[in-house]
Amino acid sequence: MSIQSYLQDFWRTIYIKFLLFTVTLAPLLFGFHLGELNAPSAVITCDKKSIRQQSISLPQCIPMSAAEFGLVQSIFTLGGLIGALAAGPVSSKRGRLFTMRINTIPVVLGPFIEALAPNVALLSIGRLLSGVGAGAGLVVVPIYISEIAPSASKGFYGSFTQIMTNCGIFITQLIGYFLSHDSMWRVILGVAGVIGIMHTCQLFFAVESPKWLAERGRRKESREALSKIRGTEDGLDEEIRSWGIDVKKIVSEGDEEPERQGLLSQSESHSAEQHESDELGYIQVVRNPNYRRAILAVILVMAAQQLTGINSIIMYGVSLLSGLLSSSSALLNILVSLLNIVATTAFAPLTDHPRLGRKGCLLVSIAGMATSSVLLGIGIRTSTKVLSAICVLTFVASFAFGLGPVPFMLPSEFVDSKGVGATQSWALAANWIATFIVAQFFPIVNEKLGKGIVYFLFCGLGAFFLASVWWYVPETRGKKGMADVWGLEEERAGHED
Repeated sequence: MSIQSYLQDFWRTIYIKFLLFTVTLAPLLFGFHLGELNAPSAVITCDKKSIRQQSISLPQCIPMSAAEFGLVQSIFTLGGLIGALAAGPVSSKRGRLFTMRINTIPVVLGPFIEALAPNVALLSIGRLLSGVGAGAGLVVVPIYISEIAPSASKGFYGSFTQIMTNCGIFITQLIGYFLSHDSMWRVILGVAGVIGIMHTCQLFFAVESPKWLAERGRRKESREALSKIRGTEDGLDEEIRSWGIDVKKIVSEGDEEPERQGLLSQSESHSAEQHESDELGYIQVVRNPNYRRAILAVILVMAAQQLTGINSIIMYGVSLLSGLLSSSSALLNILVSLLNIVATTAFAPLTDHPRLGRKGCLLVSIAGMATSSVLLGIGIRTSTKVLSAICVLTFVASFAFGLGPVPFMLPSEFVDSKGVGATQSWALAANWIATFIVAQFFPIVNEKLGKGIVYFLFCGLGAFFLASVWWYVPETRGKKGMADVWGLEEERAGHED
């Protein structure tokens, strides 16, 4: 093998992994913020106040009632909803890379405001900004990954959104275990800002989505970006054809005479303007019956992801199990986070399996969570420590099997490029609303119903979502475009609106 061939192979392997790691730092921060208040909650709210001398002028803790702490916890989801609704149109009009770069402002600013907050108000503002960054990132990152991933591995690459979310949860649980004392909880919150700075720097070395560029008439830039991602010129034409783009125009573009180049630039500008005018907004995709079916499906799956109860463990696991497992509850939460990473990574290839696919993974996942929920409820009610601990682990492993990674893949596979931004925003809006419901009301419902009974409710919701997904959600693995997924006539797919 020549040195040039070796370097090409090395670049082909490294650069797409660098892009994958770079963009998924946004989902990692989403997971980090989900769990950052879990371990140090008692220290932050002054329930456990150290008598050690403070080394900074900021208060050692912030006195909060249960309602105020619930607001600080759940306001993150309000920011996520705002970010999700804003990111779809911006990523469609200005590009995936532009959206990720501008999103680094709340990603970096939010955590540092949290870390330096002297009161509930500023802590809430920091959490709100962090939520905006997380919400926008969860919209644009899965789209970007779908557009740069090799076609045969889209399911595997798409699962990294959830894998990195789980890594974020694990990091915050791990450092929370060691730093949940004195004023060190501020360090926990500030770590997210450091990760945000790293994310910002790495994005300067990323390229725009080649597919997004090609669809807007920027064909030369598209081919250059794709060549850089793949590390080779081989097979580019076939891949571009799969997007429905004219390969000849892309190949010949660099050889045009200056006058021709000027005319071509005008043509590309007109093409880009025409494409932007064809893009569908939030209301348009709902009015169009072809897109409406996809929106209902993604809302159903996103609601299932949250309303089956995963964040009752991620956000409240330490306090939920502290009475049953005493000092072991924090360690169990770390184990849960680690299991989530390992299981999601191990199960990721199954989404591309010819028999299971996306839908099969969802159905197995929901069934496993529903079964684990009822057994966990029994374990908590009867104070059976071993049963409770095992069911927490099977609950999380079942989530990792399908409900964790698959929902983030589906919007870009359910619809075409005209409606993907709006559809992804609808999907994440549903996800954030469902997350808010669990974050805000789980402690209240758990207290009112009595310990463990809420998990029988999660089991009932799991049974409902199992039947709904089986009946309504189509398989997308191996399907070529929106018409193939939904059984539509090609000419009808974009006819209305």
